Amino acid sequence: MEPPSEATGDPREAVIIGAGPAGLTAAYQLAKSGRTSTLLEADSVVGGISRTTERDGWRFDMGGHRFFTKVPAVEQLWHEILPEGDFLLRPRKSRIFYDGKYFDYPIRGGNALRNLGPVEAVRCVGSYAWARVHPPKDQDNYEGWLVARFGWRLYRTFFKTYTEKVWGIPVSQMPADWAAQRVKGLSLGKAIVNSLTPKRNQKDITSLIEEFQYPKFGPGMMWEVCREKVEARGSKIVFGTKVTRIRRQGDRAVEVEATAAGGGTTTYPVSEVISSMPFGALVEAMDPPAPDEVRRAAAGLGYRDFLTVALVVPAERVAWDDNWIYIHAPDVRTMRIQNFGSWSPFLVKDGRNVLGLEYTVFEGDQSWTASDEELIERGKQELEQLGLMEAADVEAGYVVRMPKAYPIYDEHYRANVEVLRSWLDANAVNVYPVGRNGMHRYNNQDHSMYTAMLSVENILGADHDIWSVNVEADYHEEKSADGPGQGRSGTGRDAPVLRREYLDAARR
Repeated sequence: MEPPSEATGDPREAVIIGAGPAGLTAAYQLAKSGRTSTLLEADSVVGGISRTTERDGWRFDMGGHRFFTKVPAVEQLWHEILPEGDFLLRPRKSRIFYDGKYFDYPIRGGNALRNLGPVEAVRCVGSYAWARVHPPKDQDNYEGWLVARFGWRLYRTFFKTYTEKVWGIPVSQMPADWAAQRVKGLSLGKAIVNSLTPKRNQKDITSLIEEFQYPKFGPGMMWEVCREKVEARGSKIVFGTKVTRIRRQGDRAVEVEATAAGGGTTTYPVSEVISSMPFGALVEAMDPPAPDEVRRAAAGLGYRDFLTVALVVPAERVAWDDNWIYIHAPDVRTMRIQNFGSWSPFLVKDGRNVLGLEYTVFEGDQSWTASDEELIERGKQELEQLGLMEAADVEAGYVVRMPKAYPIYDEHYRANVEVLRSWLDANAVNVYPVGRNGMHRYNNQDHSMYTAMLSVENILGADHDIWSVNVEADYHEEKSADGPGQGRSGTGRDAPVLRREYLDAARR
């Protein structure tokens, strides 16, 4: 049995599953109230998907994490953990790369038509005019909805390829209601009118923040410092350990059982469990087990996985200063390329830069199981194929795999999540799911942290509904000429609801 907590005299303490942003935030907030906790982390590093990976002195971010939020409590906590001198203020820039040209993002009609050239621009306008006269009959799917507003040619250029790379299924099998949120209020006609109208009369659909904060050694710096602070207050982090069982008595969890990577099982008596492990896996670990219908709902929650191929190149060979570029070329697999030198000069070394080629995959598919050497060679060839770099310019390469990076929304996920929520509320009242995977919600880092902060307040006596933290209504990188919340840039942290049969086919 664990020794008594100095703060409570109780042999039990909070066990936190996962040492990502949500888990570490929970530990930090509990520590401020005088309570210790034990964090159980399956990996060997903190930060989850918000980690910074270090290889041979190079640092790279998993996905790019801009520190900008509309949640004041989260903003305050960032600066409470890290001193001001550890934050950089960085310019925000990301564009679409297609056919050797850089296109503004969000898409602007004038820029897009100029880059496409006069012949293709005329074809695109003609395609748009045709779609207005002969719109697709089925506009209940993402493809039909977009074609009706942009025409076939622009749809294929700016929407189809990238979206299919991210989600792994045809755009025609995605719902139109998601499209309506992604490009709300925008059509080619409006974009062209805006590009030709004097600035004083324009009402831009939306724009993005122009700068953001960023820890100088990457987002993992935040969580490494947070780890040090919670450990200094008496909490502990156990790495390389996977939660395999959560034992219940009545309507409460009383013990968490965890197995180390090298073998050996440890049991932790608990006062509360704060969990950022995948929501379905949390319920499947319950003992006594949940009823069959609840376990079926747990098994029905799926994920899209993620890997980065980081390539070291001469700095002078990188001809763009964007934080990242979206790759819309259909003949390469990478969907986005990070430019880590533009995130922070502290991530790279003098005269060198690191480009991060990103791929969304399904765990166990051909890309996931390929060797690092094969993936690095593919990345080098794709850079050359895109005309961004000669393959021979690449000096070194590294691969980082991140399982369960994106919760998948299929047509059953809402019902499945509600089944799990209802069962936990009645049968494990001291278990608190938090964060992206913990709640099966497409949270950003700040919203994941906020769910943890509110959950700790609930443990201390408050009564917040953490499920009301609305990711999509308050996305943190957009601003609109129409006022707060009145536009959407197309970068919001929402996700399409995908049909299970198409996801199963994509995995095969």
